[in-house]
Amino acid sequence: MTAPTTTPDTHTVLGACPHDCPDTCGLVTTVQGGVAIKLQGNAAHRHTGGVLCTKVSRYLERNAHPERLTQPLRRVGRKGEGRFEPVSWDEALDDIAARLTAIAADQPQAILPYSYAGTMGLVQGESMDRRFFHKLGASLLDRTICSTAGGEALGYTLGGKVGMRIEHFAESKLILIWGSNAIASNLHFWRHAQAAKRAGARLVCIDPRRSETADKCDDHIALLPGTDGALALALMHELIVHDWLDHDYIARHTVGWDQLRERALQWPPERAAAVCGVPVAQIEALARDYGTTRPAAIRLNYGMQRVRGGGNAARAVACLPALVGAWRHRAGGLLLSASGQFPVDRATLHRPDLLAGRQPRTLNMSRIGDVLTGDATALAGGPAVKAVVVYNSNPVAVAPESAKVAAGFAREDLFTVVLEQFQTDTADYADYLLPATTQLEHWDIHFSYGHTDVMLNRPAVAPRGQARSNAWVFRELARRMGWDEPCFADDDEALCRQAFRPEAIDWAALERDGFATLPLPEAPFAEGGFPTPSGKCEFFSARLAAQGLDGLPDHLPNHEPAGSSADYPLAMISPPARNFLNSTFVNVTSLRSMEGEPLVEIHADDAAARGIADGAMVRVFNARGEHRCRAEVSRRARPGVVNGLGIWWRKLGVDGTNVNELTSQRLTDLGRGPTFYDCLVQVEAVAA
Repeated sequence: MTAPTTTPDTHTVLGACPHDCPDTCGLVTTVQGGVAIKLQGNAAHRHTGGVLCTKVSRYLERNAHPERLTQPLRRVGRKGEGRFEPVSWDEALDDIAARLTAIAADQPQAILPYSYAGTMGLVQGESMDRRFFHKLGASLLDRTICSTAGGEALGYTLGGKVGMRIEHFAESKLILIWGSNAIASNLHFWRHAQAAKRAGARLVCIDPRRSETADKCDDHIALLPGTDGALALALMHELIVHDWLDHDYIARHTVGWDQLRERALQWPPERAAAVCGVPVAQIEALARDYGTTRPAAIRLNYGMQRVRGGGNAARAVACLPALVGAWRHRAGGLLLSASGQFPVDRATLHRPDLLAGRQPRTLNMSRIGDVLTGDATALAGGPAVKAVVVYNSNPVAVAPESAKVAAGFAREDLFTVVLEQFQTDTADYADYLLPATTQLEHWDIHFSYGHTDVMLNRPAVAPRGQARSNAWVFRELARRMGWDEPCFADDDEALCRQAFRPEAIDWAALERDGFATLPLPEAPFAEGGFPTPSGKCEFFSARLAAQGLDGLPDHLPNHEPAGSSADYPLAMISPPARNFLNSTFVNVTSLRSMEGEPLVEIHADDAAARGIADGAMVRVFNARGEHRCRAEVSRRARPGVVNGLGIWWRKLGVDGTNVNELTSQRLTDLGRGPTFYDCLVQVEAVAA
């Protein structure tokens, strides 16, 4: 809906933030003479409350950036040089369609789409593109790079990505903020946590890094990366031996209690303390608080599941609320993601029927380096990839083991099309670089993984130059392919309406307010009713056991456990820099000036042992590669762990690398996800 005008040529337009963040804020754009002059949070949207994060408050700067791509470009230099010449849309799309058609005629699975959450929108992220690649018969992409370990863990335990409603954290008396720097990455949850704290709640941060959030909590448990499962099992041990259990809830609403009890009793605090690298007393105190405080809530986030045992760890944490009956209260329980509660009609959006019975292979995006360099296991026994179409992602910067990713994209025989707003690291390798619209310039509709409102985004201004929406590009390619199915004629606004069944959401509210709240219970599992096969919280998963996996959660040591290598004695995690969101916003001048330059945070003891002074240039390295950056001797790093803040564009690094030069393509126990925080390195001082 467009709000009433304030002057003859000034009006406001309601929208939604598109970025990979649980907050999914409502936006209000003020437009004057066709130009966006102001962007603010939608005060009428309760989850936004008129407040935007530092990053998105600079969105107009990003939208009007002088380096925005505004016309189609064709490569004229070598792959990776980033040299292009302008071409017309017709010329670019005709050639792209012809080359994809030629590849598909021989082997359609040699074509691979690569996309993720550069926009979380259902239209620009997963509608016409999915229809296009399904009709083509291209390889499917396993979109694993962020959340699949934790997401599958919740599926096997609670039945899906379900949990508490975010606003009820304000009423909790104890909040465990587990694997999250909420101040930087979940600002609107942090408002509820602060409200709870003002009302007397205790806040505990569980994170290897002493983040900005940890600074504001009552306690910080700085465990070693990849040891969250051990901590959760030790908490269970203490709940059992002190009988801080809700026996009635366990008996009526859980499966596998006897088996879980036996396993948890193998994890006394002393054992977990040795594994986690934290004091025994800290574990005992946390267990006492969690076992005796009502209501208690856990805000779990995805940082803790980016290690080998991340799925098991998330399963263990997800078992805790049922043990103490926390689900009985609307302010008790757990939230990792709310996305499973949205009735998205993906069959209508994606149209898998266009595959017409074909079953293409599925390639894992977290192994794109191996995929593009021809690793037979990564290729799932199929042909080499001959063409890749990248949109809503910057894999050369964000995917693990980036030297191998860059080598794959540098193949001269790989036909690469990139849809982008800026000339990113990945864009430098494109054969065709197509200018994409921003959120202020196109239609979209959004669910959220942090709250339970559907959000509608209307275009506020005309596209910059010749920029076009993702859906428009795939619609035009389909037309050039000669496909005449009616679904390829759906425009972007029509796709918004197809994302949800009309009866599933309040369309009148969505059109009027820009958001519509799902009708959900306040305490969803107060009487059980989990969306699992049993209808109960499944401590023991028969579905996992049927796959030959452990039906119970356990602690699985990292692929690269801390202290296991004399050559690479430091564990490295790579949490996002506060003013970036993955590799988005890195090129926004005001935000980059706040971050300064690529940094690795190192504890004073580890720095002293290596003769590293604060501000020194260092080489961070392991067998996969090396990355030079500035060292910050910091209390935010615990001993034995360094924090490589990401994700900078490689081209902005001192030596054309970023922290993903060091991360591996090994996968998690569940969900086939990446293990970014399961990484050993050494650090040494180098000449500036």
